[in-house]
Amino acid sequence: MAVLSGARDELRSLDAAIGDGDLGITVGDGAAAIQAALLAEEPASAAAVLRAAARAFANANPSTMSALTAAGLLAAARELGDATMLDRAAAIRLLDTAAAAVAARGGAEPGDKTVLDAIQPSLAALRAAPDASRDALQAMIEAARAGVDRTRASQSRRGRAAWVGARSAGHADGGATAYVRLLESLDRAWPPSRP
Repeated sequence: MAVLSGARDELRSLDAAIGDGDLGITVGDGAAAIQAALLAEEPASAAAVLRAAARAFANANPSTMSALTAAGLLAAARELGDATMLDRAAAIRLLDTAAAAVAARGGAEPGDKTVLDAIQPSLAALRAAPDASRDALQAMIEAARAGVDRTRASQSRRGRAAWVGARSAGHADGGATAYVRLLESLDRAWPPSRP
């Protein structure tokens, strides 16, 4: 979570250029709230972790990003159910389900210059990546970064950024960048002994 908390100023600046400037606060406070909730509750299952994270993030700062994040996490928790094994197939299902929930809740699709433009390429990378989990995560990070770069020049078509019209062109989407920082946070927390 340190990467997400540390991205507060970066995300606030990105969001201020084409939105209301609160994204850094939302993500920073949300990440801190998730960390505190997981330390306090010690959830017994992966689905419980996702539900606790959804509650904590949504309660930390009511905003559109909080609602979208909570929707994705709760959908992923439902998809996981009582499963105790989190393998590659489960990760693909969870991310696919979370992306669909975010798309439905936000009325967005890939190409609208939203978080989906980072999530969907990372999901494709996960499907195509080598079997080693760390290599798959690295591929996801690179694909998500490329998704952010690919839409940088385009005009935002959803959310508050769409309100500024052509002025949104040339700026990276804050939500998509926040997702990249989430993946980087997972990479940083990866146990050195695990492939």
